[in-house]
Amino acid sequence: MTTRQFSRRDALKSGAALAGAGALGNLSLFANAWANTNAWKPEKGAKLQILRWKRFVQSEEDAYMALVAAFSQATGVEVKVLNESLDDVQPKASVAANTGQGPDLFWGLYSLPHLFPNKCLDVTDVADYLGKKYGGWVPTAVTYGQSKGRWIALPVAYNGNVINYRQSMIEKAGFKSVPGDTAGFLEMMKALKAKSTPGGFALGRASGDGNAWVHWAMWAHGANLVDKKDNVVINSPETVKALEYIKALSETFVDGTASWNDAFNNKAFLQSQISVTNNGVSIYAAAKAGAAADPKMKEIMDDMNHSLWPVGPVGKPTEFHIAYPMMAMKYSKFPNACKAFLSFTLEAENYDKWLQGGVAYLTHPLNAYDNNPVWKSDPKLSMLRDVAKRTLTAGGEGSVGEKAASALADFVMLDMVASVCTGRATIKEAISVAERQAKRIYR
Repeated sequence: MTTRQFSRRDALKSGAALAGAGALGNLSLFANAWANTNAWKPEKGAKLQILRWKRFVQSEEDAYMALVAAFSQATGVEVKVLNESLDDVQPKASVAANTGQGPDLFWGLYSLPHLFPNKCLDVTDVADYLGKKYGGWVPTAVTYGQSKGRWIALPVAYNGNVINYRQSMIEKAGFKSVPGDTAGFLEMMKALKAKSTPGGFALGRASGDGNAWVHWAMWAHGANLVDKKDNVVINSPETVKALEYIKALSETFVDGTASWNDAFNNKAFLQSQISVTNNGVSIYAAAKAGAAADPKMKEIMDDMNHSLWPVGPVGKPTEFHIAYPMMAMKYSKFPNACKAFLSFTLEAENYDKWLQGGVAYLTHPLNAYDNNPVWKSDPKLSMLRDVAKRTLTAGGEGSVGEKAASALADFVMLDMVASVCTGRATIKEAISVAERQAKRIYR
């Protein structure tokens, strides 16, 4: 685990650096003015710890830490940022919720706050303030943020999980662009394996990329874990069809995807070992960052592009983009400081710069940020703007609550798919296991 920390003294020392931070702008002037009018006055002597996922884009983390420094400088609240891998945030948050001690705020994935909704600080007042000021929350943010009518977290960002591909490689396989339908997509993947460089999607317990593509593929064929009333319906003809499709798709993958976590496909793509994968735009950001010094990175940057997910037999998009909710814990000794930090994070003077620093790896939950300059900065990034509006949520057809969060945290769908693709189980056996798991969760 790595730690980044800003105290008031450190932030004051770095004031000159903040003032000359170029694209990050001078956050400190706004922060000082904001601190005088902020509705949530931090408690005397307040100190905050935030546990977040390790950055995938360095410029995103730099922009975020500048925001943290400005908050500390203006409020005097010392903020320590702890970093863990995506897969480690959920178990650490769960332990903290159960023991009543740990970081004040957690920044996790999908429906994490719904694993322990009664342990989360009620932030309805902050959500109402931000929603009114910034054009309202997108519907999926309301779904992820609310439990029984109160806000238990703020989905501060989304990560658009899209198809990343090498243009020259798909052209070598006979395609000018990624097909918009699942049948055509499978044919492209077969051709890539036969004539060019194969693609590959994570089949290990990759919380972000693995869950994203597996749920897309299942939903694209009308397969769902539960129905609209949260009845378990995974044992269905649609699930069989979906698994048959996914099994065929997996046979085109590069070797080793059964053990991939969320970092493996980035590395494989940047080493030109695969032609197609699903990811945020962190691969592209890494290639751009290294292009000036490394000709191979420039080649990848120039050659790669992004596509939205193909549409399956259900006839409509079934994308599953990654929501990043930030929650404050009830056990925190500094609830006002927590609320102040959440509010500060999403104020335009901060958030606009953070979005630009994230180079479209992060996408917004509030409608006002549709107009951020990052969405017009590069045609290869513009499609990411609306992912928060396009995505389905963690419950699929069902609700987003503790049960849906548990099913996602237990990798019910991903493990079912992986067991079929690796030959560990037949389709019938895999469905039976998933059905038992789901019925235990949804009982």
